[in-house]
Amino acid sequence: MLKIGLTGGIGSGKSMIAAIFRTLGIPAFDADIEAKRIMVEDKELIQSIKNAFGEESYLGDNLNRKYIANIVFNDSYQLEILNSLTHPATIKAADEWMDKQDAPYCIKEAALLFEAGTAGNLDYIVGVQAPDAMRILRVMQRDNLSREEVMARMSKQIDQTIKMKLCDFVINNDGQQLLIPQVLEIHNRLINES
Repeated sequence: MLKIGLTGGIGSGKSMIAAIFRTLGIPAFDADIEAKRIMVEDKELIQSIKNAFGEESYLGDNLNRKYIANIVFNDSYQLEILNSLTHPATIKAADEWMDKQDAPYCIKEAALLFEAGTAGNLDYIVGVQAPDAMRILRVMQRDNLSREEVMARMSKQIDQTIKMKLCDFVINNDGQQLLIPQVLEIHNRLINES
């Protein structure tokens, strides 16, 4: 079974592309959702986050996302600390999940495949790109963030142009090109190789 990465910058439309693959019967792991789950269920990780960022990191049993975001997206060192705590558990969960799949291929959707150093464990990487203005607007609307907050988050990721050059396939989610034909072309190639 092929292991496929699906990546792109914040607001590029990775989740939408993953949903299209799922309708084709391809299982897709969402690293962001899994990380959020682990951060509220893994007692050891919770304690590590509290040790690094203070008791204010959690409100009861819930991660204080706004508090953490204000710290890590304004300080690269603090973001590295958070990633060093959460990435290993999320990567392990993804690897275990992928090993259990029995489809011709499966997908790991993660914004930080290259940044986390996990792209090398995958057979192919599919990138999703969209114009920056579109990405900013999507994230502002989706997450109720200011333009400045979105820009701060975007600045912490590899530049979209560079990231797409590292990918084996690229899907353009620019509102001009149809997505389903692009996904189907990649799907058919992957099915033929599996």
